[in-house]
Amino acid sequence: MSTAEVPAEGTGATGSIPAARARAASTQWISWVALAMMTTSSVASLRAAPTMAVYGLACVFLYLLPAIVFLLPTSLVSAELASGWEGGIYKWVSEGISKPMGFLAVWCQFAMTIFYYPSLLGFVASTLAYVFNPELASSGVWTAAVIIVVYWSGVWVSSRGTKGVAGLASGGLIIGTLVPGTVLVLLGIVFLGQGNESAAPMTADNIFPVWAGLSSLVLIVNNFLSYSGMEMNAVHVSSLRNPGKEFPRSMFLAMGLVLLIFILPALAISWIVPAEELSLTAGVMQAFDAVFANFGWQWLTPIVGIMLVAASLGGMLTWLAGPSKGLLLISRQEGYLPPFLQKLNKNGVQQNILVVQGLLTTVIGLAYALIPDVSSAYWIFSVITTQVYLIMYLLMFVAAIQLRRKQPDHPRGYRAPLLIGMCGIGFAASLAALLVGFIPPSQFADGNAGAYFAIVGGGALGLGLLVPFLFYRMRKPSWKQPEPQEVSAS
Repeated sequence: MSTAEVPAEGTGATGSIPAARARAASTQWISWVALAMMTTSSVASLRAAPTMAVYGLACVFLYLLPAIVFLLPTSLVSAELASGWEGGIYKWVSEGISKPMGFLAVWCQFAMTIFYYPSLLGFVASTLAYVFNPELASSGVWTAAVIIVVYWSGVWVSSRGTKGVAGLASGGLIIGTLVPGTVLVLLGIVFLGQGNESAAPMTADNIFPVWAGLSSLVLIVNNFLSYSGMEMNAVHVSSLRNPGKEFPRSMFLAMGLVLLIFILPALAISWIVPAEELSLTAGVMQAFDAVFANFGWQWLTPIVGIMLVAASLGGMLTWLAGPSKGLLLISRQEGYLPPFLQKLNKNGVQQNILVVQGLLTTVIGLAYALIPDVSSAYWIFSVITTQVYLIMYLLMFVAAIQLRRKQPDHPRGYRAPLLIGMCGIGFAASLAALLVGFIPPSQFADGNAGAYFAIVGGGALGLGLLVPFLFYRMRKPSWKQPEPQEVSAS
């Protein structure tokens, strides 16, 4: 539904006017406010709040910085690409750079989910523990069991082509984010208003994080993943009546809402839970439990836990088949994956890809049972997820510059201002975040830095670069099965 479709039918020809009118009549227009809310619901979450709460007031700075150098460039650059080229990240990178790099980009978009689901379900496991027994939150065996059982349940649901999952995910913004987040912030304010001292100092001296070497800033890398996904929402830019004016408004409103959802709950947690006691996976529930205990309302803790779990599971089900379907479509057209991984079940779902992904997820989930500190495992998998996804963003920024240079007259519904400068900032920030991710954060100062580097490096570079390289080298003409209409049944 790109605006590029209209001029492509004949610039200057009389037939272009009826084509434009037909498109206008068939387009389902959305308001820029509605797009801002869609973007907010897909990006904002309470899951990252404990990670930044350890910094106290400095979390404001640590959220604003990646928003300026990553969120803003990603939003506006992907909007230009989406308004000019249909087909998502593969189309952008393959035309801007090359088809092999396009495959690498779409692979990274898929591969990040292999580590994303264990980290997401690690959060689900620790949250669910507060419904039954809070002590389970620190149990690696419990965490591994929840990851494995819930993920395979999700595969079963997705393989049946179940409809209506998206409704659960869209409601997650209200059920599992806005309501619990608002309650947490309001009760946190009341907590301070009752004369209780904040667990983290809230003075001007604490606006910036304390510098203790590069390791003290490594947690900021996780914020890049918190802001990721904007390139997917940019596809809706063609549904705006005036993209040039309305899309920037939408993005700035979404940025404001996302920052509020990220920053305020993180601050509330830092008021209530001391940093040294904070779990990176269970921190949200720790804060709710502590503030409810202050008011004698601890019976509400399990209810909030169920709300958070429901929202996370809805998001997982929505994302489960999405990236893998994009990889499937490209692989059937170009022959990038062997036929076994391209097979569809009777519901038109790429079940074999989901099963192989599930086997890897199971192995990763078992690591929670083997690594003594659940928070350490959660953090490592989150970093690997970020590293793999950042490879895709590096390619996207390069492709955007190349497309502006090679195809300056290609029709675009929206042209990002200062595109080259924004791509430069976004590329530099992404590359810096990728490199910093290999440095253990201060919380791992007593651990084995070499082992940390080997795990993160092996996971990110092996999965993000080596595996797609091997698939590309082994590809055969017989692997091509260009019949995308079969997939539409899902």
